[in-house]
Amino acid sequence: MSMKPVVLVTRKLPDAVEDRLQRDYQAILNPTDQLYRGDELLARAAGVDAILPCHTEKFTAEVIDRLPERVKIIANFSVGYDHVDVAAAKRRGLVVTNTPDVLSDATAELTVMLMLGAARRASEGERLVRSRQWRDWSPSFMVGVQMTGKRLGIIGFGRVGQVVARRARGFDMEIHYHNRRRVDPELEAGAIYHATPEELLPHCDFLALHCVASPETVGLLNRERIALLPDGAVVVNASRGVVIDDEALIAALRSGKVYAAGLDVFNNEPEIHPAYRELDNVFLMPHIGSATRETRDAMGFRALDNLDAYFAGREPGDRVA
Repeated sequence: MSMKPVVLVTRKLPDAVEDRLQRDYQAILNPTDQLYRGDELLARAAGVDAILPCHTEKFTAEVIDRLPERVKIIANFSVGYDHVDVAAAKRRGLVVTNTPDVLSDATAELTVMLMLGAARRASEGERLVRSRQWRDWSPSFMVGVQMTGKRLGIIGFGRVGQVVARRARGFDMEIHYHNRRRVDPELEAGAIYHATPEELLPHCDFLALHCVASPETVGLLNRERIALLPDGAVVVNASRGVVIDDEALIAALRSGKVYAAGLDVFNNEPEIHPAYRELDNVFLMPHIGSATRETRDAMGFRALDNLDAYFAGREPGDRVA
């Protein structure tokens, strides 16, 4: 009889992570990587001690209230935990953890790619070459905007935002930021703090969104705030889709108020607003901010570190509930 805790894993994880899971736990894996919806998730949670989900599984208050009593911890394979009703988890005495730190570099890299891709018209250029429509060179052909020396505004100056600032300094960008509270001068490293988004936005030739999804950040980038951007600004988002009001951004992309956008995350993904697919001045990625081999392994190991700590009677390092 195995005394190892039983862990339900909701998605296909990297091999190295699954190997460690099977070594240390009685792991119920998902080799076909199918998506478990509410009822199926609950059915599979029968007889398990822990669940290791991703942001694709929604732990609403209703799902949490119906979880078997035996489930004691949700160890997320993600840094965001907006898919878990944390208040309901706390009421139930359920431990919830996430995987911070380990995905900052990968997400920052992708953010720089979104900035470059949007500013230098990467989607359009790629399509022209692939479809054999590229005919010749001319001084006015495929002209974009330069990142070097521009002002970058960052909303959400946490781990990812700070790494983005560090990378952007390699392009000689001037960094401005808004955060719920000002960070220490050594973490600012010369970045200019603005107490509100409204104060920040006029200084953004490029705007990068790195805030968490919360009731306060839903629709953060709306019509009124977009109006405060300099004409021809570039907007990128690798945080969560809900921070952008799609209708407002699409209108600004059509009018030229926003020159281009680079988006890795969307409202209601993958069923994104259809207008994004039709606009040439949007560089689109399928929510792959943390998708490097190095980072996905590290996220899995971080989730397992939290499980190991919990089942050894220690406080998990990344506890959020």
